[in-house]
Amino acid sequence: MSAERNPTRLILASKSASRRAMLDAAGVNYDAMPADLDERAVEDNLRGATPPEIAEALSVAKAAALAVRYPSALVLGSDSLVVVGGRRFDKPVNRDEAAEHLRFFSGKALELHSAAALVRGEGCEWSHASVARLLVRDLSEDFIAHYLGLEWPAISHTVGAFRIEGPGVQLFESIEGDQFTVLGMPLLPLLSALREQGVLIA
Repeated sequence: MSAERNPTRLILASKSASRRAMLDAAGVNYDAMPADLDERAVEDNLRGATPPEIAEALSVAKAAALAVRYPSALVLGSDSLVVVGGRRFDKPVNRDEAAEHLRFFSGKALELHSAAALVRGEGCEWSHASVARLLVRDLSEDFIAHYLGLEWPAISHTVGAFRIEGPGVQLFESIEGDQFTVLGMPLLPLLSALREQGVLIA
Protein backbone atom coordinates (compact mmCIF):
# COMPACT_ATOMS: atom_id res chain seq x y z
CA MET A 1 0.00 0.00 0.00
CA SER A 2 1.36 3.40 -0.92
CA ALA A 3 1.94 5.99 1.76
CA GLU A 4 -0.79 8.60 2.21
CA ARG A 5 0.06 11.68 0.25
CA ASN A 6 0.65 15.03 1.93
CA PRO A 7 -1.97 17.36 0.44
CA THR A 8 -1.27 20.97 -0.36
CA ARG A 9 -2.62 23.39 2.24
CA LEU A 10 -5.38 25.63 0.89
CA ILE A 11 -6.15 29.02 2.43
CA LEU A 12 -9.28 30.97 1.52
CA ALA A 13 -8.43 34.68 1.61
CA SER A 14 -11.93 35.62 2.72
CA LYS A 15 -14.43 35.35 5.54
CA SER A 16 -17.37 35.24 3.11
CA ALA A 17 -20.04 32.92 4.49
CA SER A 18 -21.32 31.94 1.05
CA ARG A 19 -17.86 31.05 -0.26
CA ARG A 20 -17.09 29.03 2.85
CA ALA A 21 -20.43 27.25 2.51
CA MET A 22 -19.64 26.30 -1.10
CA LEU A 23 -16.25 24.87 -0.19
CA ASP A 24 -17.66 23.08 2.85
CA ALA A 25 -20.47 21.50 0.83
CA ALA A 26 -17.97 20.40 -1.85
CA GLY A 27 -15.83 18.65 0.78
CA VAL A 28 -12.80 20.91 0.37
CA ASN A 29 -10.44 21.22 3.33
CA TYR A 30 -9.15 24.75 3.86
CA ASP A 31 -8.35 27.47 6.35
CA ALA A 32 -10.07 30.85 6.07
CA MET A 33 -8.62 34.23 6.92
CA PRO A 34 -9.24 37.72 5.56
CA ALA A 35 -6.78 39.37 3.20
CA ASP A 36 -5.46 42.81 4.13
CA LEU A 37 -5.99 44.61 0.84
CA ASP A 38 -6.93 48.10 -0.25
CA GLU A 39 -9.26 47.13 -3.10
CA ARG A 40 -9.78 50.72 -4.25
CA ALA A 41 -6.01 51.16 -4.68
CA VAL A 42 -5.91 48.03 -6.85
CA GLU A 43 -8.81 49.30 -8.94
CA ASP A 44 -7.08 52.64 -9.50
CA ASN A 45 -4.55 50.71 -11.61
CA LEU A 46 -7.30 49.00 -13.62
CA ARG A 47 -8.89 51.96 -15.35
CA GLY A 48 -10.35 50.87 -18.68
CA ALA A 49 -10.53 47.21 -17.64
CA THR A 50 -13.72 45.23 -18.23
CA PRO A 51 -15.82 43.97 -15.28
CA PRO A 52 -14.54 40.38 -15.56
CA GLU A 53 -10.96 41.66 -15.76
CA ILE A 54 -11.50 43.73 -12.62
CA ALA A 55 -13.05 40.82 -10.71
CA GLU A 56 -10.21 38.53 -11.75
CA ALA A 57 -7.51 41.08 -10.87
CA LEU A 58 -9.03 41.66 -7.44
CA SER A 59 -9.17 37.90 -6.85
CA VAL A 60 -5.47 37.60 -7.67
CA ALA A 61 -4.61 40.61 -5.49
CA LYS A 62 -6.52 39.23 -2.49
CA ALA A 63 -4.77 35.89 -2.76
CA ALA A 64 -1.36 37.49 -3.32
CA ALA A 65 -1.76 39.69 -0.24
CA LEU A 66 -2.00 36.58 1.91
CA ALA A 67 0.34 34.33 -0.06
CA VAL A 68 3.40 36.38 0.95
CA ARG A 69 2.75 35.30 4.55
CA TYR A 70 2.20 31.64 3.67
CA PRO A 71 4.53 30.92 0.72
CA SER A 72 4.15 27.14 0.85
CA ALA A 73 0.34 27.22 0.80
CA LEU A 74 -2.04 27.66 -2.10
CA VAL A 75 -4.13 30.76 -1.46
CA LEU A 76 -7.60 31.21 -2.96
CA GLY A 77 -8.86 34.72 -3.62
CA SER A 78 -12.31 35.52 -4.95
CA ASP A 79 -14.29 38.62 -5.86
CA SER A 80 -17.69 39.56 -7.27
CA LEU A 81 -18.99 42.73 -8.84
CA VAL A 82 -22.34 43.88 -10.15
CA VAL A 83 -23.10 45.92 -13.27
CA VAL A 84 -26.56 47.28 -14.06
CA GLY A 85 -27.33 49.62 -16.93
CA GLY A 86 -23.62 50.08 -17.62
CA ARG A 87 -23.02 51.25 -14.04
CA ARG A 88 -20.97 49.33 -11.52
CA PHE A 89 -22.27 48.93 -7.99
CA ASP A 90 -20.23 48.28 -4.85
CA LYS A 91 -21.53 47.05 -1.50
CA PRO A 92 -24.10 49.49 -0.06
CA VAL A 93 -22.66 51.57 2.78
CA ASN A 94 -25.99 51.86 4.60
CA ARG A 95 -29.63 50.86 4.38
CA ASP A 96 -30.64 54.00 2.49
CA GLU A 97 -28.04 53.33 -0.19
CA ALA A 98 -29.19 49.70 -0.42
CA ALA A 99 -32.72 51.00 -1.10
CA GLU A 100 -31.35 53.35 -3.79
CA HIS A 101 -29.55 50.44 -5.44
CA LEU A 102 -32.70 48.31 -5.46
CA ARG A 103 -34.75 51.15 -6.97
CA PHE A 104 -32.18 51.46 -9.76
CA PHE A 105 -32.12 47.68 -10.33
CA SER A 106 -35.93 47.46 -10.59
CA GLY A 107 -36.99 46.09 -13.98
CA LYS A 108 -33.42 45.86 -15.28
CA ALA A 109 -30.91 43.14 -16.14
CA LEU A 110 -28.20 42.70 -13.52
CA GLU A 111 -24.82 41.26 -14.51
CA LEU A 112 -22.97 39.49 -11.72
CA HIS A 113 -19.29 38.81 -12.40
CA SER A 114 -17.57 36.35 -10.07
CA ALA A 115 -13.92 35.36 -10.22
CA ALA A 116 -11.41 33.23 -8.35
CA ALA A 117 -7.63 32.87 -8.37
CA LEU A 118 -5.04 30.53 -6.87
CA VAL A 119 -1.70 32.02 -5.86
CA ARG A 120 1.38 30.27 -4.46
CA GLY A 121 4.24 32.45 -3.25
CA GLU A 122 4.65 35.19 -5.82
CA GLY A 123 3.03 33.36 -8.72
CA CYS A 124 -0.59 33.10 -9.84
CA GLU A 125 -1.21 29.43 -10.66
CA TRP A 126 -4.75 29.88 -12.01
CA SER A 127 -7.55 32.40 -12.37
CA HIS A 128 -11.01 32.42 -13.89
CA ALA A 129 -14.01 34.76 -14.21
CA SER A 130 -17.62 33.92 -15.05
CA VAL A 131 -20.84 35.89 -15.44
CA ALA A 132 -24.49 35.38 -14.57
CA ARG A 133 -27.36 37.54 -15.81
CA LEU A 134 -30.30 38.10 -13.49
CA LEU A 135 -33.49 39.90 -14.52
CA VAL A 136 -34.78 42.01 -11.64
CA ARG A 137 -38.56 42.24 -11.48
CA ASP A 138 -40.38 45.54 -10.91
CA LEU A 139 -39.87 46.27 -7.23
CA SER A 140 -42.45 48.25 -5.28
CA GLU A 141 -41.53 50.62 -2.46
CA ASP A 142 -43.47 48.39 -0.07
CA PHE A 143 -41.45 45.37 -1.14
CA ILE A 144 -38.12 47.20 -0.86
CA ALA A 145 -38.96 48.37 2.67
CA HIS A 146 -40.14 44.88 3.69
CA TYR A 147 -37.12 43.19 2.12
CA LEU A 148 -34.61 45.47 3.81
CA GLY A 149 -36.41 44.97 7.10
CA LEU A 150 -35.73 41.26 6.71
CA GLU A 151 -32.23 41.37 5.26
CA TRP A 152 -30.45 44.47 6.55
CA PRO A 153 -27.69 44.48 7.82
CA ALA A 154 -26.96 40.90 6.71
CA ILE A 155 -26.70 42.02 3.06
CA SER A 156 -24.43 45.00 3.84
CA HIS A 157 -21.40 42.93 2.83
CA THR A 158 -22.88 41.81 -0.51
CA VAL A 159 -22.64 43.45 -3.92
CA GLY A 160 -26.10 43.74 -5.41
CA ALA A 161 -27.70 43.91 -1.94
CA PHE A 162 -28.96 40.33 -2.03
CA ARG A 163 -28.30 36.79 -0.92
CA ILE A 164 -29.69 34.45 -3.54
CA GLU A 165 -29.88 31.67 -0.94
CA GLY A 166 -32.24 33.83 1.15
CA PRO A 167 -35.12 36.27 0.56
CA GLY A 168 -32.98 37.91 -2.14
CA VAL A 169 -34.28 35.32 -4.58
CA GLN A 170 -37.56 37.28 -4.56
CA LEU A 171 -35.86 40.13 -6.45
CA PHE A 172 -35.64 38.21 -9.70
CA GLU A 173 -37.82 37.05 -12.57
CA SER A 174 -35.17 34.88 -14.22
CA ILE A 175 -31.52 33.88 -13.88
CA GLU A 176 -29.12 32.84 -16.63
CA GLY A 177 -25.83 31.36 -15.48
CA ASP A 178 -24.20 29.03 -13.03
CA GLN A 179 -25.69 29.02 -9.53
CA PHE A 180 -22.22 29.10 -7.99
CA THR A 181 -21.37 32.25 -9.93
CA VAL A 182 -24.48 33.84 -8.44
CA LEU A 183 -23.34 32.72 -4.98
CA GLY A 184 -20.03 34.49 -5.56
CA MET A 185 -17.45 32.02 -6.89
CA PRO A 186 -17.03 29.94 -10.09
CA LEU A 187 -16.89 26.68 -8.15
CA LEU A 188 -16.72 24.03 -10.89
CA PRO A 189 -13.69 25.54 -12.67
CA LEU A 190 -12.11 26.07 -9.25
CA LEU A 191 -12.55 22.43 -8.27
CA SER A 192 -10.89 21.38 -11.51
CA ALA A 193 -7.95 23.68 -10.74
CA LEU A 194 -7.70 22.32 -7.18
CA ARG A 195 -7.43 18.79 -8.58
CA GLU A 196 -4.63 19.92 -10.88
CA GLN A 197 -2.85 21.57 -7.94
CA GLY A 198 -3.04 18.45 -5.78
CA VAL A 199 -5.45 19.87 -3.22
CA LEU A 200 -8.18 17.42 -4.25
CA ILE A 201 -7.88 13.84 -5.39
CA ALA A 202 -8.16 13.68 -9.18
